[in-house]
Amino acid sequence: MSAIDPVALTQELIRRPSVTPADAGALDVLQAALEAIGFVCKRYVFSEPGTPDIDNLYARLGTAQPNFCFAGHTDVVPVGDLAGWTVDPFAAEIIGGNLFGRGAADMKAAIACFTAAAGRFVDERPDFSGSISLLITGDEEGPSINGTRKLLEEIREEGEQITHCLVGEPTNPVRLGEMAKIGRRGSMNGLVTVNGVQGHVAYPHLADNPAPKLVRLMARLAALELDRGNAHFQASNLEITAIETSPGAENVIPAWARCRFNVRFNSDHSSQDVERLVRHAMDQELIDYDLSIRVSGESFLTPPGKLSGLVVDACKAVLGVEPELSTTGGTSDARFIKDYCPVIEFGMASGTMHKVDERVAVSDIEGLTAIYQEVLRRYFA
Repeated sequence: MSAIDPVALTQELIRRPSVTPADAGALDVLQAALEAIGFVCKRYVFSEPGTPDIDNLYARLGTAQPNFCFAGHTDVVPVGDLAGWTVDPFAAEIIGGNLFGRGAADMKAAIACFTAAAGRFVDERPDFSGSISLLITGDEEGPSINGTRKLLEEIREEGEQITHCLVGEPTNPVRLGEMAKIGRRGSMNGLVTVNGVQGHVAYPHLADNPAPKLVRLMARLAALELDRGNAHFQASNLEITAIETSPGAENVIPAWARCRFNVRFNSDHSSQDVERLVRHAMDQELIDYDLSIRVSGESFLTPPGKLSGLVVDACKAVLGVEPELSTTGGTSDARFIKDYCPVIEFGMASGTMHKVDERVAVSDIEGLTAIYQEVLRRYFA
């Protein structure tokens, strides 16, 4: 086996500016590293009308069950204000013990740690019984249409079965070892439109102003209490995110008014439950409206047990700390993986993800590699 330096591999990945949907050679770098330690790699390019083609990778070492999978993404968000960076966001410089670069925290360092940990574990246990796999997409920061969801469907049709999965999203608020994610709230986007009749503001009787009607519907939405949380999740919340009317002058009553909202809902609800509650609240105003819904993902929970215990015990063994098992934060591709196997998320500190001067501590790269290696030791013990 060839030793993989997780710090050097993180740098090589960051130097590929894989801003969604571009790959920029990031998966080539990863594939070469994985093949050097014995993984069999296969690439999958998925496309759909109106969306960019996305390159994805599935790699597996071994053919037996159980199959422990590391999952993640090589695509990154744009750099934002380039002038705000103190370093080149794609140079992967190490300054003061920190490795800087877009994607360092979210989540190229974790992918490098996956790879190095697998290599080190197989060097220790070349005869282990089972398989280790990596499922890597280039579409997590984008629309998530041609990435993990399609990759999971495709490999299942090919006979692949994942037993347990660890997603390397940055889960720790400040320090490595603070938090693992055992679930996520669901996310639902809504668009409410009220149609009216355009007219002159001096002659309101000849028009039908939709704006006051929309305001009343928005008040119902803002007052809606979906739940008060439960043992594993915080309370669900609905937030109005945008308001607009049809274009016009200051003295024109608009032809339509609409608002957008997002609901983050916990395991007390499905998206269908939430939509029903939203419609019921607005129906109290007896106003004609149109509502369109787009669900980004359902809520899910992997109850504390074997998988979370592995991560907790590995953190305690390597760092001497016990991570909190949490369901806070936004969505991730774990929302797709949970339909195939139990899934947990654990990765780098999240404090600088998506920000200028995104960075991770070099010591955390080594620490996370050691934790992942310990997870594999305990899983295949």
